[in-house]
Amino acid sequence: MQLSGPKPEPAPAAASPVEAEARALPYQWNLLAWAALIGVLTGLAVVAFHELLGFINNGLFGPFVEGLLTVGRSQPPELATELPLAAAPDTGTPLRALLQVGLGGLGFLPPPPAVPEPLPLPVSSLPDWISLWPVVVVPTLGGWAVGLLRRYGGDLGPGLPSLMAMADGAVSARPSLPFLRLLGASLSLGSGASLGPEGPSVESGGNIGLWVALRGGLSPQSQKALVAAGVAAGLAAGFKAPIAGVFFAFEGSFSAVQGRPSLRAVLVAAVASSLVTQLLLGDTPILRLPAYEVRSPLELPLYLGLGLVASLMSWALVSLLAAGRSERLQAWLGQLPPGLPTALGGASVGVMALGFPQVLGVGYDTIEALLGSEGGVPLLTLLVLLGVKLLATGISNATGFVGGGFAPSLFLGAVLGNCYGQLLGDSGLHLPVAEPPAYAMVGMAAVLAGSARAPLTALLLLFELTRDIRIVLPLMAAAGLSAALVERWQGLADPGLLGPDPQEEHRRRQLAALQVAEAFEPEAPLVLAAELPAQKALIQLVEAHGHCLVVADGAWVVGLVTLADLQRALSAEREFNDDGSLPVPTLLSCRRSDLVWLPMSAQLAQLEDQLRPNGLRQLPVFDVPAAAAAALPHGLPNPGLPVASLRGLASRDGMARALARQLTPAGDGAQD
Repeated sequence: MQLSGPKPEPAPAAASPVEAEARALPYQWNLLAWAALIGVLTGLAVVAFHELLGFINNGLFGPFVEGLLTVGRSQPPELATELPLAAAPDTGTPLRALLQVGLGGLGFLPPPPAVPEPLPLPVSSLPDWISLWPVVVVPTLGGWAVGLLRRYGGDLGPGLPSLMAMADGAVSARPSLPFLRLLGASLSLGSGASLGPEGPSVESGGNIGLWVALRGGLSPQSQKALVAAGVAAGLAAGFKAPIAGVFFAFEGSFSAVQGRPSLRAVLVAAVASSLVTQLLLGDTPILRLPAYEVRSPLELPLYLGLGLVASLMSWALVSLLAAGRSERLQAWLGQLPPGLPTALGGASVGVMALGFPQVLGVGYDTIEALLGSEGGVPLLTLLVLLGVKLLATGISNATGFVGGGFAPSLFLGAVLGNCYGQLLGDSGLHLPVAEPPAYAMVGMAAVLAGSARAPLTALLLLFELTRDIRIVLPLMAAAGLSAALVERWQGLADPGLLGPDPQEEHRRRQLAALQVAEAFEPEAPLVLAAELPAQKALIQLVEAHGHCLVVADGAWVVGLVTLADLQRALSAEREFNDDGSLPVPTLLSCRRSDLVWLPMSAQLAQLEDQLRPNGLRQLPVFDVPAAAAAALPHGLPNPGLPVASLRGLASRDGMARALARQLTPAGDGAQD
């Protein structure tokens, strides 16, 4: 086994001074060196991904499309005269040239300055959109290639929740280097799949982190820290936004990383990957956003309305992605010949692109066009584009294309925010508000925050892209409300925005198939009066071997108190009363937070989402109508929770026992 010490296999006595000095270092330099290595490797992987994606995109939507047009005799001269309009130094790839044609035809872009007259319609006896028929062929062939790669190339590697489970030792560790994942993503996005590149970048960083940690023989806690470091490095390199990458590593729903050493490792990896990408790709931002416009601070409440609308769009996106990965649909698609599901998905996206070429690929070109349009985009066109893009993203994800949902969420947020700004302004209420691009930028962060359950990441990402402090308050209002509402509706489970994770989805389906009653503790819950002294409550809780108790005020439940809450209240310094006696804390005064509970209709998946982020081992379950409770209820509902409806305490140990019973064949106990 290879060690990190200075000698290959030293005797313990000989190496003890050096090892003791290494352990005494307060900042764990060894872990930081590994994190820097992961940052460099992830940065190089993202750069290679960027170059490969550009090469495939240029080849398919450049010479390949021109060849198809020539063979099909679909008026190549007229199309060729339009494509050079998008070939100016600031227009990018041939796919962007195709988008320029569609954007100009739909009113997204003003006429290019190089042409003094409006773009003429192609002279043809057929409808003009038929001249774009290669748009159907390219995604179809790309989907066929991706399907064959997934079938015969092997597993693309685990997703982030599975990587964290591997680092914890819950499942066997099988990280993989991201060659196949990045190749599949390059083929998918290069051929026009309606997904984003950030998901493969982030998951590649996480796999690199765990792979390096295992090769280095590091502890499970260090493995988790380096997975988080790879995640931060992947997002920092993918978006060229190191601050957002650091926050996402700790804020993502997959994350269970704690401690200062982990934070330092994440910072080092994000800096290293950002440095690599800036040196090799330049420091040009991935999105060129205009200056944020502020008309009045009184507009801030209007951004709360945008956050509400964005939460609905986030819910729709995440629900559609989850429906596409459902077990029934994937089983049906698995019965088709290899490559056919993704080919059909590509053909479907291509058909939609005949009318709306903006749905092809990542969509950053369309976002920049929207932000530079100054509200001149027809409102009806934007509303239709919202639905088409949402459908194209769902089909691309369900049929097996490789990519994430970050870019689609930014796209949908930009279109939604532009619609919202137009409705507030000249196309609706005629309020004296900022132009629609200002709302489009905030909408991008709001939809991303709700979809990824990461409001701080979304806020900082848009702040890094705009570099304008004036956008922070609107971002906080819209992104915070959007994330809070989606969490209330759907819980804290991994939304799958970075891409599918089959292992994690299978585990969550197992939890969702079991009712919360399966995780009840065998002992009856301890219910004590609110006015009971804390000292007596502690004695009863210790005798019951419990971790928490339910506080009741008469016939109604008022809170939950843990063993740590009682110890904290009794050990705290208390001021003497006027008569010289010490005040006795009551059970009610020991409450530290709102009541965390579940209804009887909940499943073990909801139990896990309630216990993990709140640091609880047990929580009460009540027999109340499911409609009266949110997905993850916090606090007392109206009118309250009667003590008579308390059915038991569900716990982590009970959840483990319930899962163990599923693994035990029926009748084993009787045979023993």
